[in-house]
Amino acid sequence: MSEDDGPANGADRPEPPEPPERPEQPARPEPPARPGPEHGQPPDRSQAPAGPAPRRPAEHKRPAEPPEREQPPKPPEEKRPQGPPERRAEPPAKKPSARPAPPPSRPARPSAVLDEAHLGEIRGAFGRVPGERAEERPGFKARLLTLLAIIGPGIIVMVGDNDAGGIATYAQAGQNYGYSLLWVLLLLIPVLIVNQEMVVRLGAVTGVGHARLITERFGRFWGWFSVGDLFLLNFLTIVTEFIGVSLACEYLGVSRYAIVPAAALALIAVAASGSFRRWERAMFAFIGASLLLIPLTFMSQPRWGRAAHDFVVPGIQGGVTSEAVLLIIAVVGTTVAPWQLFFQQSNVIDKRITPRFIGYERTDTVIGSLVVVAGAAALVMIADFATRGTAAHGHFTDAAGVADALGRHAPVLGVMFAIVLLDASVIGAAAVTLATSYAFGDVFNLRHSLHRRFGEAKQFYAAYSLLVLVAAAVVLIPGAPLGLITEAVQALAGLLLPSASVFLLLLCNDTEVLGPWVNPRWLNVVATVIIAVLLMLSGTLMATTLFPHVNVTQLTIWLTVVLVTGLIAAAVALHVARRRAPAREVPAMPHAEKLAWRMPPLALLRPVRWSAGTRLGMMALRGYLILSALLLLVKAIRLGGA
Repeated sequence: MSEDDGPANGADRPEPPEPPERPEQPARPEPPARPGPEHGQPPDRSQAPAGPAPRRPAEHKRPAEPPEREQPPKPPEEKRPQGPPERRAEPPAKKPSARPAPPPSRPARPSAVLDEAHLGEIRGAFGRVPGERAEERPGFKARLLTLLAIIGPGIIVMVGDNDAGGIATYAQAGQNYGYSLLWVLLLLIPVLIVNQEMVVRLGAVTGVGHARLITERFGRFWGWFSVGDLFLLNFLTIVTEFIGVSLACEYLGVSRYAIVPAAALALIAVAASGSFRRWERAMFAFIGASLLLIPLTFMSQPRWGRAAHDFVVPGIQGGVTSEAVLLIIAVVGTTVAPWQLFFQQSNVIDKRITPRFIGYERTDTVIGSLVVVAGAAALVMIADFATRGTAAHGHFTDAAGVADALGRHAPVLGVMFAIVLLDASVIGAAAVTLATSYAFGDVFNLRHSLHRRFGEAKQFYAAYSLLVLVAAAVVLIPGAPLGLITEAVQALAGLLLPSASVFLLLLCNDTEVLGPWVNPRWLNVVATVIIAVLLMLSGTLMATTLFPHVNVTQLTIWLTVVLVTGLIAAAVALHVARRRAPAREVPAMPHAEKLAWRMPPLALLRPVRWSAGTRLGMMALRGYLILSALLLLVKAIRLGGA
């Protein structure tokens, strides 16, 4: 009777008013095909008084059904058909979860990202990291694929630093001093890694460009000074890149009036394509062309033993002179340029790199640092070979002169060097122009992403195009003061580098900005020493630019003494202040939560509170910058009237 009773009641009467008369019938669990929602009778509890079957409570869809009174332990379970019994039944089905550690790519709180195009999956030249798989994937192959997708900003910014000005500087070092200055390049590797790693963290954690952070955290004076100086410096740097294009064209026998405009239009077309991946692939194509340096180096009869010695043993061929000291400063200045800080931070943001991928981007930066130093060393050895044993040795003119000297050995060597110069100039122009456009969009709160098409970010691409076209036009003007422009680039770089470096260190110690990603103490010590040395070199460069007849050697010695004294005094003052004031509170959080942390919107940040020492230092820096700017202006007026 029970086998007929159950199915018949469930099919004919979907809502029976009363429970079955014989609840103890053992045949209840037998009908498997009976659909749960249509079954109107409560399950038989007599066979399992100690605990109900885990799947039955989910079948009770009507809380209004009267509970079974004959078994007192059961009514509470009947009144809550989807309560605790159902939860006890669910965990076995949910144990094999596909997300053991939910990816924190989407923070729980809003971030400060200014352009929504900076959010989404990572699309690089060599791969992509989809947003749904943003968590780090285990396994060597998966990590390698992730690195290939993320690699780009670090290598591009470093190779872009070996631009037309860089080639000229390294070639001058090789032609005038042989291999003896290679040790300077080795010392620059940690400088590059420390500086650029800090901007990598700033970009990935904040989602805001360097210029905007300076303006928001330190006030309009510093923001507009940094941006104004950056715009002027970068524009003049772009002009020097097209000077390099012009020199390469002259050697190759091609009219600069054809190649310079063509290069400018090609840069605009690549940037305005509306695809970050397409732009990055174009940059890597140019970088691939720069690998022509490898065969050119081997064809230049390198002296490997001498190179290995001069890499690790400091020395200057011919002794310490003012010219040698100035050239060392120029090597440092062309390798550690202010625009690099602005470019890589914004490019990391535009590539959508988040804190979870900081480790990969650090690797990218280290690889780029090694590549730029290897390229610089190759240029030094090539230039040394070009004039070795000739009257031109020790008398550098320009990069075209090096190409002529190589052509006397073999015409193909001169052609290869000219192609390398042309390629480096294009890469440098692309990177410096993009750094300027990023800063423009950041400061004026405009859409500034290579992911957007021209119609979606007209002002961003218009600024980029205007910079490129005007810089190219300046080079084509007959009688343009190209030598004065090159000198102005060095002077302005020396003026901007101190403020950019100091602000970089301050931002990386701001817990409101970086939270758990602030600098550790050891990194602050290293960065302080590096920035102090850069400040000393910047001051020397500014002094020699303004007063050409000053004794550079004595000036450098005095500035070194001041630097060491200042560092010792700063260390003592910091130690005393740390004992009196409470230690800086760095948020402590689990590693997974740290990977998900991003800076909140700028309007929610608490204002910066400077100590008395920091305020005094910033006042001194402001005075130095204002005085230097006035002296540069006076010199420019004098040169213009001469």
